[in-house]
Amino acid sequence: MIAADRPDRPAARLCAIDAEGRVRHLPRATLATLLAAGDLVVANDAATLPASLHGLHAATGRPIEIRLAGWVAPGDPTRFAAIAFGGGDHRIRTEDRPAPPPLAAGDHLSLGPLNAVVERRLGHPRLVRLRFLGRREQVLAGLARHGRPIQYAHVPEPLALWDVWTRIAADPVAFEPPSAGFALDWALLAAWRRNGVGFATLTHAAGVSSTGDPALDRRLPFDEPYRIPGQTAAAIAWTKARGGRVVAIGTTVVRALEAAAEADGTVRAGDGVATNRIGPGTRPRVVDALLTGMHQPGESHFELLRAFAPDEVLDRLPAALAAEGYRGHEFGDVMLLERQARAAGSIAAACVA
Repeated sequence: MIAADRPDRPAARLCAIDAEGRVRHLPRATLATLLAAGDLVVANDAATLPASLHGLHAATGRPIEIRLAGWVAPGDPTRFAAIAFGGGDHRIRTEDRPAPPPLAAGDHLSLGPLNAVVERRLGHPRLVRLRFLGRREQVLAGLARHGRPIQYAHVPEPLALWDVWTRIAADPVAFEPPSAGFALDWALLAAWRRNGVGFATLTHAAGVSSTGDPALDRRLPFDEPYRIPGQTAAAIAWTKARGGRVVAIGTTVVRALEAAAEADGTVRAGDGVATNRIGPGTRPRVVDALLTGMHQPGESHFELLRAFAPDEVLDRLPAALAAEGYRGHEFGDVMLLERQARAAGSIAAACVA
């Protein structure tokens, strides 16, 4: 698929796929009309951390890049799970990046103004638990000064931090952007509101999308903390009680809501950690429809889609979208996929270009 080359490139088309696999291409503005009064949109308001840090491995003097990838304790900015690479930068494909220097517990890293120590390896040469030395405020200041957004070779120009924040970004807890949220703008939200569509948010620490190593990629997604406000849980209950649909903006929202769901579909408000894996054997208890990016088979995001649509629909989808020139990756096009067809007002599935 054609990757987006600019995060602000506007989308132009809407590809709609019904429950039988029939495809329609519509104007993007149609997205504002696909939801009905009484539906509820839930989006992830996490802002993105400057989670890529370049520096040196003290024992060898060799260059290293650290990509923060998970919270050891939510809200503690001194300890993280992290993925390590050798020399180079994002312009080299992640899968082509050299391995980091051999890492062991006690190794020190010099990362610009920050100093860190490897606490231990986490079952893979590239995955470690890292502790920054210094007080909380010193670490946060160092991340702000030296860190950069995690990015990949399909966007060659360096991204600024604001490039990876959605319009609703709030607390900086995500390691990569909850990128489905890039499809939201104020005009769309206003149109939904006029049409009686509700809107609510949660905060989910979106993790990394690729490690560059197939074995490590199979461990994705890592455990991810989330926070569901009481008003969001109440809005979901209200929507369900009145027969409305809950539409998740991004796979992180699906993961958070389903992790917080009771057997009857009630969503628990508060903090939690999503350890669940959603796939073909999962029956979503909360989410009726999903707005997400163009994912490739084998990726954890694509496997999550199998909880919403049968294999015969999804397996032919990548080739069809590639033939139409839809753009992949975090700044690319998105798909709106309903969990099941409905007799009236069905979203079925839609891919927003």
